Amino acid sequence: MSKRDLKKYLSELDKNQLEEQVIDLYEKFSVVKTFYDFVFNPKEESLLKECKIKISNEYFPQKTSGRNSKPKMRRSVAQKYIKHFILLGVDPFIIADVMLYNIEIAQTFSADRIVKQQLFYKSIFNSFEQAVVFLISNGIVNEFKERIIKIHQQTLIQNWENEPEFNGIIERFEY
Repeated sequence: MSKRDLKKYLSELDKNQLEEQVIDLYEKFSVVKTFYDFVFNPKEESLLKECKIKISNEYFPQKTSGRNSKPKMRRSVAQKYIKHFILLGVDPFIIADVMLYNIEIAQTFSADRIVKQQLFYKSIFNSFEQAVVFLISNGIVNEFKERIIKIHQQTLIQNWENEPEFNGIIERFEY
């Protein structure tokens, strides 16, 4: 069904029929429920806090049953939150904060430990590139420029092999 067909169908329904359909969608589909729950009670700050805790736990897991858990370092955890926030229509500043926080926490982790997996560095670069593209496309790059530069400086300090790639991204928007 095309958007035009949907509009035509919906215009033929009266108010009560529309309400019934929306309630039916709300009850049957969790994504619709999540959307409406967010629309009527955004709680962006609590979502952000929860998100940052989950991302932190990927690199610095909490002790469970008296033993240390091994860091999983999964970029996918942050990516799921970012995608979810975009779908909900969360403020771009919050999304950008999560994108950069994910990179910063990974760099904090790699500052204390040697990470041998090349995929880790490539993954963090991909996150960096996506964040900068997001910031530019939303016109908010200047508000986050300092954090972007600090991330690049950390690649220099930590002597990351792919630092020139980070530098290439920085050069694109600096000049």
